[in-house]
Amino acid sequence: MSGSSGAGIAVLGAGAFGTALAAALAPQGGVTLWARDAAHAGEIAAAGENARRLPGVALPATLRVTADAAEARADVVLLAMPMQALAGFLEAGAARLDGRRLVACCKGLDLRRRLGPTALIARACPAATPAVLTGPSFAADIARGLPTALTLACADDTAGAALQSVLSGPTLRLYRTSDVTGAELGGALKNVIAIAAGIVLGAGLGESARAATITRGHAEMVRLALRLGARAETLAGLSGLGDLILTATSERSRNFAHGLALGRGAPPPAGVTVEGVATAQAVRDLAAGLGIEMPLSQAVAAVCTGALPVGEAIDRLFNRPLKEE
Repeated sequence: MSGSSGAGIAVLGAGAFGTALAAALAPQGGVTLWARDAAHAGEIAAAGENARRLPGVALPATLRVTADAAEARADVVLLAMPMQALAGFLEAGAARLDGRRLVACCKGLDLRRRLGPTALIARACPAATPAVLTGPSFAADIARGLPTALTLACADDTAGAALQSVLSGPTLRLYRTSDVTGAELGGALKNVIAIAAGIVLGAGLGESARAATITRGHAEMVRLALRLGARAETLAGLSGLGDLILTATSERSRNFAHGLALGRGAPPPAGVTVEGVATAQAVRDLAAGLGIEMPLSQAVAAVCTGALPVGEAIDRLFNRPLKEE
C-alpha cells in the first residue's frame, strides 16, 4: 500500500465504514484513506487490513493510506466520521475542504445544533458541494464486495449525477435523490427506532412487539420528515424504510445491540459509537419545538439518558390512548 498523494477520492476517517468505502472504491484507482493518527495509518499500510476497525478484510493494494492531511486532498471527499464529531472536523479543516465535493457518510443530527450533515457542511464550507451517502449497509459487507445499494442525496441534481457515477462500483449501487432532508432524516431517525426495537426484544416482549415498534417508528420518521419538507417516497426508500429494516432487525447493528442490552438490563457494548443515542435527544428537542408527537423517540431519549427506567417506558408506550392508525 502506498502513501503517495494525488488521489481523486479521499476518504477521511479510518473507522469501519470509511475503510469499507475506501476498499470498495480503490480498485477503480486514485483513492486515499486518511487515518487520524500516524500509528493507525502505519498499521493499516503494513498489514494490508484495518485490524482495529475491520479485522479480517484484506484491503486492495492500490489503496493509499496516510495520516497526513496534505496527502488526502481530492476533489471528492468522503467524510466518514461519527456525526457528533463532524462539525468540529469541518470547522478545523474548512480552509482545505471548502470548494470541494464533500459527501457526508454519517447518520444523525448534531446534538448541539440539531442540524444534519449537509447543513453543517454548508455552514463551515459555503463554497463546497454538499451531499450525503446513506442507506442499508454494514461495513463488512461493502468491504467484502457483497452487493449493497445506497442513496446518494444532493440538492444539485447535476452534481449528484456526477457523484453517482464516480462513487458507484460493480457491487456498490447508488440511487440518486435531490431530497437531502428526507435522506438525512431517514438515516438519522432509523437509528433511534432501532434502539427502541432492541429494547422491546431485549425486554422479552417478542417479535410481534418489535414489528409493531418498527412500524410505528416509521410513522414517526415520516411525520417529522414531512413537516421539515421531505418527500414521503424518500422515507419509503433505501434511506428510510430500507435502512430501518436492516438496523432494527440485526444484532450486527450497533444501535439495535445497544437497545437489546438496555432491554435486558445489561451494560451496552463498551467503546462503540451509537449514533442513535445523541440523535434521540436532538430529535426529542426538535419535535418538541415543532409540536410534533414522537413517543418512541422521546422514550428512547429518556431511557438512554437514564431519565426513565425501561419498564416504565414500555408501560407508557403500550398504555397510550387507543386511536386510528
